[in-house]
Amino acid sequence: MLQTKESKKYFFSNGDLKRLIIPIIIEQFLAILVGLSDSIMVASVGEYAVSGVSLVDNIFILLIYLFSALATGGAVVAGQYLGQDKREKACQATNQLVLLTAFSAIVITGGIYFARNLILQNVFGKIESNVMESAKTYLMIVSASIPFIAIYNAGAAIFRSMGNSKVPMFLSLIMNAINVGGNAILIFGFGMGVKGAAIPTLVSRIFAAVGIILLLRGQEHTLHLSRPFSFRPDKAILKKIAFIGIPNGMENSMFQLGKILVLSMVTGFGTAAIAANAVGNIIAMFQIMPGMAASMALVTVCSRCVGAGDYDMARYYTRKILKLIHVLIFIFNFIILLALPGILALYQLSPEATRLATEISWLHGICAIIIWPEAFSLPNTLRAANDVRFCMVWSIFSMWFFRIVFSYILGVYFEMGLFGVWVAMIIDWCVRALFFIVRYHGTKWQLHRI
Repeated sequence: MLQTKESKKYFFSNGDLKRLIIPIIIEQFLAILVGLSDSIMVASVGEYAVSGVSLVDNIFILLIYLFSALATGGAVVAGQYLGQDKREKACQATNQLVLLTAFSAIVITGGIYFARNLILQNVFGKIESNVMESAKTYLMIVSASIPFIAIYNAGAAIFRSMGNSKVPMFLSLIMNAINVGGNAILIFGFGMGVKGAAIPTLVSRIFAAVGIILLLRGQEHTLHLSRPFSFRPDKAILKKIAFIGIPNGMENSMFQLGKILVLSMVTGFGTAAIAANAVGNIIAMFQIMPGMAASMALVTVCSRCVGAGDYDMARYYTRKILKLIHVLIFIFNFIILLALPGILALYQLSPEATRLATEISWLHGICAIIIWPEAFSLPNTLRAANDVRFCMVWSIFSMWFFRIVFSYILGVYFEMGLFGVWVAMIIDWCVRALFFIVRYHGTKWQLHRI
């Protein structure tokens, strides 16, 4: 895995980076494809169904972000220990990450079931009755899958810390095949509507969680779970994971909470705007998907460099991967925007919803090429160096003082509607990119390694 370049040893060759990044891109593509297929199949039931599923999915995305943040914390700690050649400590971090994730997810799932009516009525406000019924049905079933997707994400992050992204990719392939196949059978074959989209999601996530845990028990892996598994908390390691995971989780959760508050504005624009926003969000995920994948790889690569105390190498890989992300996002958006009319036709939306979805997809695609990597990939270098508090503070500041405020100003006050809300999102991107670029070119982020 080591190579010599200008008398310096680099942890990852170009081939290593390809083997790390390409499976993550495939995994991300499959995950987003499930969202696309879900929304297309549910759309066949009616706009009220796709709107209800979309509203609830925003809550689940918040929780997935939270547990992904914990997974990132564990992956960074394990990666830095590997960089220091402390493999036993890295395996202990693996144990503690799985333990913390499982416990937290079970507690949160119980809270959702207890407060389900409060969540739906207070967060989304006054929505049409058939949209609310769809949202309730979807929430009740998919909530049970939260512990399983949380455990899967934790295990996937650990495999990526080892530089092995093929295992999560193959599990994702099977998980998504179960999901898509189940959707087709239950929605079209049995006419189960929203339930037909929810049940396969639960089943596929159970499979993924069980699979990743069984594989992590293999002692041949550099990072693995202990046998028998230790349920004893290690306060020192949990503190290190929490130091990264909690600020990162707060950042991600506040970010998604802000999106939900913005979504409450969108619900006031009518069902066509809700449906267009739902479809636009799915398309937007495809537009930035290679960037999301390479950003995960950036955590793996830079945490190893930081663990070894080599920040010049971390900067080298950051520049290299950011350039790659810009190129990949351009290629993906070129294809997606050309195919956009055909993609939107699959959803059978109303003419108004189709027009809105077209406008926001073009806006998002063009701006993603220009600014998204600096706004969302670059901070992963800082997180890999434990500079998580800076990322948390300025991300939350930008979200709440720019995206939310300007969503109201542009969308409501200036009556730009849904398009104004998406313009506010781009303003948020520009502000956060400025913060992270300035921080990266300084040295304060280099003072926090474990």
